[in-house]
Amino acid sequence: MTPAPSAGGEGVKKKRKRRHPRSKTASRTNSKKSAQYAKRVDEISAGGLVIDASGTKGLLIGRIDAKDQSRERLLWSLPKGHIESGESPEEAALREVKEETGIESEIYKSLGVIDFWFMAGGKRIHKTVHHFLFKEKGGRIAPQVSEVDDVRWFPLNEIVERLAYPDERKLIARSKELLK
Repeated sequence: MTPAPSAGGEGVKKKRKRRHPRSKTASRTNSKKSAQYAKRVDEISAGGLVIDASGTKGLLIGRIDAKDQSRERLLWSLPKGHIESGESPEEAALREVKEETGIESEIYKSLGVIDFWFMAGGKRIHKTVHHFLFKEKGGRIAPQVSEVDDVRWFPLNEIVERLAYPDERKLIARSKELLK
């Protein structure tokens, strides 16, 4: 009995994919390319939106836009900062809000987590930020001199449009029902 042509008998020739060994030139070119890639760094931060005691205003921090040659334009964002060793996201958020704004607060609810990528110092940074909704407890507005250029209360209905970063705008826009 003769096997069918598709059964792998003698009359059937199978095609094989041939692997071509890389030339020495190709190997050198690829190693140069991999050396050019920026180093990836993972960062985890925490912060969020502080609502004032009246429940009508939200607190934002302003930083001078590095791309603005006049150095007058402020980029408004939510206060946040790195989680230090041994801290929970909640502990870090409370500490960072106080350090960056001068306002003491308490966490009311979690708003969620966002992550994004950016370049800084020749590195690719993958940043994850835990966001919370805070209630003001006390303190006085005082921008952290080394990191923040301004701190202001804005009416809650203006917060989304004031935020400079799309991910924060989306987060707060999604959370509007929490702000009531």
